[in-house]
Amino acid sequence: MIFGKSKLELKVGIFVFIGLAILIFFVLSIGNFKIILQSHRIDFLFNFTNGVKVGAPVRFAGVDIGEVKGLYFVSPSPDKPPKVRIIGWVRRDINIPADSAVWINTLGLLGEKYIEIMPGRDYAHIVKANDVLTGVDPIPMQEFTTLAKKIGTGIDSAITGIRDKEGTVGKLLYDDTIYNELEALISDLRRNPWKIFWKTREKPPKSK
Repeated sequence: MIFGKSKLELKVGIFVFIGLAILIFFVLSIGNFKIILQSHRIDFLFNFTNGVKVGAPVRFAGVDIGEVKGLYFVSPSPDKPPKVRIIGWVRRDINIPADSAVWINTLGLLGEKYIEIMPGRDYAHIVKANDVLTGVDPIPMQEFTTLAKKIGTGIDSAITGIRDKEGTVGKLLYDDTIYNELEALISDLRRNPWKIFWKTREKPPKSK
C-alpha cells in the first residue's frame, strides 16, 4: 500500500513538472513573439567586432532599443578578407536616420561590448527593416599596446639625448656656453638699455 502511494505521488509530481515546463515555454514563446512583433531586423557590418556577443545591447543615442541576435561572416569576394555581419533586432517605433554613425562601444573600461548608434540628421531617409548599416571598426588593443610601446621608446630616446647633451634641451641643461652668452647679453642690456629700441640703420648703396 505504501509503495502504491509513493508511485502515485511520483506520477503526480512528474505530471505537475511537465505542466509547469509547458507553461513556462508557452509564456516565453508569447514574450518572444511579442518582441518580434514590436521590432524589426537591422544588420550592422564590421571588419572587426572586438568581442561583441549575442544578447549584447543595441543603443540609439545612449538608450537601449534592441539587442544582437546573431553574428556570421560574409565574404564580399574571394580576394578580399571576410567581414562580420551582426544581426540586430530593434524597436519599430525608433526612426534611425540612414546617415547615422555606428560603432562598437564598451560599458566601462573593460565591460560588455555593445552596438552604439549615434543619430544622424537625414530624417528624410530612415533605416528600414533588413537594411544594413556599415559601422566604424574599433581599434584593436594590440594597436594601443604598439602605440604605447613606440611612445615609451621615443621618450627613452629623448631622455638619452638630453643626457648626452644633444638637441636644444640638452644644450640648455648641460652646456654653459648658452648661459654665458645669455648672461652677457642681459648684462649688456642693463648697461645700455637703449639698445632694446635701437635699430641698425642700413648703409646706403654706393654710387657707381
